[in-house]
Amino acid sequence: MIYKRRIIDEILEYIEDRNIIVLIGARQVGKTSIMLYLKELLAKQNKKIYYIDLEDYRYVQIIDEGCNVFINHLKEEGFDINKELWVFIDEIQYLKNPSNFLKFIFDHYKNIHLIVSGSSTFEIRKKFKDSLVGRTLVFEIFPLSFAEFLNFKNKKLPEIKKLTAIKRDELKKLFMEYVRFGGYPKVVLADKANKKEKYLQQIVNTYIRKDIRDIGNIRNIDKFNKLLEALSQQSGNLLNMEELANTSKISKQTVENYLFILENTFIIKLVRPYYNNIRSELYKKPKIFFFDTGLMQMLWLKLIPPTVIGNVFETAIYGELVKKFNRENIFYWRTKDKKEIDFIIRSREDIIPIEAKLNFNNFKKTAINYFLKKYKLNNHKVVGIEGDKKSEYFIYPWEL
Repeated sequence: MIYKRRIIDEILEYIEDRNIIVLIGARQVGKTSIMLYLKELLAKQNKKIYYIDLEDYRYVQIIDEGCNVFINHLKEEGFDINKELWVFIDEIQYLKNPSNFLKFIFDHYKNIHLIVSGSSTFEIRKKFKDSLVGRTLVFEIFPLSFAEFLNFKNKKLPEIKKLTAIKRDELKKLFMEYVRFGGYPKVVLADKANKKEKYLQQIVNTYIRKDIRDIGNIRNIDKFNKLLEALSQQSGNLLNMEELANTSKISKQTVENYLFILENTFIIKLVRPYYNNIRSELYKKPKIFFFDTGLMQMLWLKLIPPTVIGNVFETAIYGELVKKFNRENIFYWRTKDKKEIDFIIRSREDIIPIEAKLNFNNFKKTAINYFLKKYKLNNHKVVGIEGDKKSEYFIYPWEL
């Protein structure tokens, strides 16, 4: 069974337009399943479709030989290239020169709609040229949101106003499972904890043994592993470049290079500080966040613990905010005298400070009050799961 992801409806708005649709995201976040869902949907509408997985090197050879060879291949498969055709290409980064291929097909074959995927913006940026500007429409694919997690569990999020105490407790339990194991689809669908851990370890191994060697051209995998483990312990903390370099026994320049690769393979995000009129009071260092709590804990602890601690919960909330507000609209805020707010959301309509607290009772309002006064704002949110939800500004994660 292929489950519908939230982003499907966004993609469908452009499926018949003159764009090259590009899906990017980490391995095993569900890009292939999204493509297969779109493929089946188009087939039901009697559209002509051709699907290629470039993990099969035979197809890489066909396309790398040139666009004319590929067009002849389509004709041999029985397609009339003078009629509309949707071509799905999975893992486009394996091509030697994907830019030239995509540009040529886009410019010369108006009836061919291209939907492609890639597991690394690092590799895609390296291989995609400026010639594709104005031709591509990029969608970022992340691990499942909590709402999608519920869908994969064949459960629905009830209306907030009709939430009974029993249903609320069930949602709390499900959210804590989501925090512990993360949102990779295969992990969510596994029915036992040991299977979930096994699948998470496979994702770690595939990333380190295959993607990093192939994409990052990293020679010293052991030192890269040490950096990755050190980072996994610091999700939600300020980036300390010198400390990371010393811990991993690598140069500061190499740390910067590795961080660039990790960001562009959708493992971590460096969240920048928010500032406007009080820049001199603030820290300038970014914060580190992992996109997936299950992956983060497997790298850190080599297992999934039975309970959730604060920075793991905060990392989960970061993941939820990314899927709702876009990662470029999320900041943190911290003054030099240590007033700190976990997240600042910048949208067209508003600036919203958000605190993530595993227990509502641990919330202290000093920093929030200072920020609201400085920026002349009223709204804020405190996202928690335990304790007393005693304020209108206190919300559960599913109420974001």
